[in-house]
Amino acid sequence: MKHLIDIENISKEDILNIINIAKEFKTGKKCSDVTGKTLALMFYENSTRTRCSFEIAAKKLSMNVINFDAGHSSLSKGESLKDTIENLYFLGVNAVIIRHSLSGIINNVLQLVKYPIKFVNGGDGTHAHPSQALLDFYTMIEKIGNVENKKITIVGDVSHSRVAKSNIALLSKFSADIHLCAPTYLQFENIEAFKVQYHNDVKEAIDGANVVMVLRVQNERHEKEGYPDSGEYKRLYEIDSKLLKQYAADDVILMHPGPANRNIEVSSELLDNQVGKTILEQAQNGVFVRMAILNTLLGDRNAS
Repeated sequence: MKHLIDIENISKEDILNIINIAKEFKTGKKCSDVTGKTLALMFYENSTRTRCSFEIAAKKLSMNVINFDAGHSSLSKGESLKDTIENLYFLGVNAVIIRHSLSGIINNVLQLVKYPIKFVNGGDGTHAHPSQALLDFYTMIEKIGNVENKKITIVGDVSHSRVAKSNIALLSKFSADIHLCAPTYLQFENIEAFKVQYHNDVKEAIDGANVVMVLRVQNERHEKEGYPDSGEYKRLYEIDSKLLKQYAADDVILMHPGPANRNIEVSSELLDNQVGKTILEQAQNGVFVRMAILNTLLGDRNAS
């Protein structure tokens, strides 16, 4: 694994390797193989969990961290992203985490950069968010043991969700029973290509579900008008304790990549009770999974 751009292009073996290394970091059984190496965080979109957990992960690995500020960099003077990254490489940066609003931009830049700097996709447009899918998978494994034939339902704005796409790609590799639930105006345009079961009705979608992953409505990505207001969405699709208890599996786990819009896609009472704690554990697990990603990419055996 030379880079982490999407889930489709990494193997099951690579995924399981990252999960196992993350477990070792969490239990304190593994030490850093990347001490002294340098990571640049290049975030062109706002982020809390992804940015902070990559920074904490790097510091736990005894790496140097540069928080790159695009607004105060030479990019504002017209420098290309390619030239910026190549200059960072010659300044001693070993890897970059890039988050950007343009889908596919990281793959495009990777093809242009001539030097062996490592790329990690921190989320590009509506395309992919591989480290989120990996930490979600880690959390599922921790909670339910495995995902094979388990019913995993993703509810919310799947049409704009890079998290949904990356989770579908990963969970499909491990034979999960994947279901999507969203109103018609928030579903994938080519839903048939994803080989999942689609539902309009949330009760049907979560019936017997082992995992319910809730997504927020991404208003900042909507290019079309005419979406119902949040009150209408809440009435039809909000997940609360009563709904989970009545329809989902008894041991269902609730997940959310964040940020959560309380009392729209998920109720406050559910977020604040024991079931909602898994969402906080996702964030915690993100540190260890991202430690594993950096250690795998930049360890001596994979550094060139």
